[in-house]
Amino acid sequence: MVSENWNETEVPLSPAVLETVKELKFDRMTPVQAVCIPLLLQGRDISAEAVTGSGKTLAFLIPLLEILQKRPGKWKKLEIGGIIISPTRELATQISKVLDKFLDRINYLKQVLLVGGTTIKEDIRKLKNGVNIIVATPGRLEDILTNCKEVNLAAAVKSLEILVLDEADRLFDLGFSLKINIILSFLPKLRRTGLFSATQTKEVNQLVRAGLRNPCMITMKENDIYSTPTNLNNYYSVVEPNEKLAYMINFIKSKGPDLKYMIFFSTCACVDYFSTVIKTFLSSTKILSLHGKMKKKRHKIFEEFQTLESGLLICTDVLARGIDIPEVDWVIQYDPPSNASCFVHRCGRTARSGKEGNALLLLSESEDAYVIFIMKNQKVNMELLKLDVREDFVEKCFKCMRKLQKTDRLLYDKANRAVVSYIQAYQKHVCSYILPLRDLNLGKVFMGFGLLKVPRMPETKGRDLSSFKEDDVDVNLLAYKNKQKEAIRLQKLQNYHDTGIWPGKNKKKMKETEAWSEAKKNKSEKKTKKQKRKEKEKRREENNPGIKKRKRKNVISEEDLKELEEDIALYKKYKKGKVSEEEYLTRNGL
Repeated sequence: MVSENWNETEVPLSPAVLETVKELKFDRMTPVQAVCIPLLLQGRDISAEAVTGSGKTLAFLIPLLEILQKRPGKWKKLEIGGIIISPTRELATQISKVLDKFLDRINYLKQVLLVGGTTIKEDIRKLKNGVNIIVATPGRLEDILTNCKEVNLAAAVKSLEILVLDEADRLFDLGFSLKINIILSFLPKLRRTGLFSATQTKEVNQLVRAGLRNPCMITMKENDIYSTPTNLNNYYSVVEPNEKLAYMINFIKSKGPDLKYMIFFSTCACVDYFSTVIKTFLSSTKILSLHGKMKKKRHKIFEEFQTLESGLLICTDVLARGIDIPEVDWVIQYDPPSNASCFVHRCGRTARSGKEGNALLLLSESEDAYVIFIMKNQKVNMELLKLDVREDFVEKCFKCMRKLQKTDRLLYDKANRAVVSYIQAYQKHVCSYILPLRDLNLGKVFMGFGLLKVPRMPETKGRDLSSFKEDDVDVNLLAYKNKQKEAIRLQKLQNYHDTGIWPGKNKKKMKETEAWSEAKKNKSEKKTKKQKRKEKEKRREENNPGIKKRKRKNVISEEDLKELEEDIALYKKYKKGKVSEEEYLTRNGL
């Protein structure tokens, strides 16, 4: 039996590591730590699969530090011994913070965090100050390895001792496989490699076969429940799309304001829209929102929510993986997650490190088969949770959303973008055979978003939308609260009335404009070289009836080549905005 005592590992741990573990109050090793740490210290490559919240971070950080400490000879200022690659900047930042705790006692080793949200110049400055361990997202690391000339990172990684891919399955889900392969091409073959994830995928298995030397495959189970911790209570509620918001607000109010919630939406646009809406109903609760399209604000928002004792974070799956946020009481999934593993990772933001937690999934009647799928596919036990919602409160939520949109056109835009992105994401659902779009009541979905009008999209054609009640408001009269934004809109509207073209729309409408007509007229007045040549041939044949028509060789003259080059140069100027559309069409004889 493997010992879970920190002082009884097969390869003894250094005093600095043991003291830090004690400071972090990890009294005993978790099962995944007890298995992975000795194997990595013995020089084995591993692929570890364990439930979310099982302590995988220390399972690779401790061996990495021990390996780097035991290397004979001093580490140079710019010499990389360990690389940790993570799919998101939030998870990479979290790993970096835990690593900092250990490096306080091992001060001759330096780490650098390479993620988005900072400039390349800042990263170069940090690298020049010295680094032995890199924690990075794949995009930023690949960029610096291939394009950065100021720091020769490609040479520095030749001494690499250990590579860790955290949340390996997610790295491939997000389409990082090409970047990972490029990074691997810079790294030495003789190294130790650790893959850590909560679920194994085909891509991860392929990488195991291609990049690991005689690997140990580790799968940790908790009491035969494959994916989620035993101290996690999983619930689901069946609620119609037009009642979802009212149901969730009512649920949060019934549980009390002193708890910490994470609410997952399927798209960034949904987060932007519903975060504003929810704030109007829960004004006394601290509400934050975060998604992948945010740039510099992401880190600040994430850190703020981590320190909150109670509050609510509205987010996308960018925070579904590996993020350790203290004391999250409830995870609410507003939409069915895109796949079964995503469901597991969302739930895993609560019930971490042996603590109890709760998760709630909201489904419509047409989506109830998803529960059976999750229970069988992921071996998760789910209980039905019922909560009555008054019809007048549902109506109140609906009217409030419409009122917000009428007050500020920005909310009207956000609502339409949100519903379009939601339906597009729904169509791409991995489980589309049990969640087909045709079974979704689009009328009730539009009501659930509080839309004023039915959005123009192909998915609405031929659909029964009788459950949707359109508002009689003229949406063209809706104004932005931001005066500058409203002035720009009014100018575009005026231009549209004058020219018949809405900026950025279909260029075919140019036919209706004076510029198009004028350009076409100019073309008719000009005779192209081809037309002139044909007329010349015709006159020659008329003057000399017995002469045969000459066959022209298919040769491009220097004059034609020059004309072609001029046309290409003009087109490039037009694409860059150096030449107006009217001038481009006129000079091309259109």
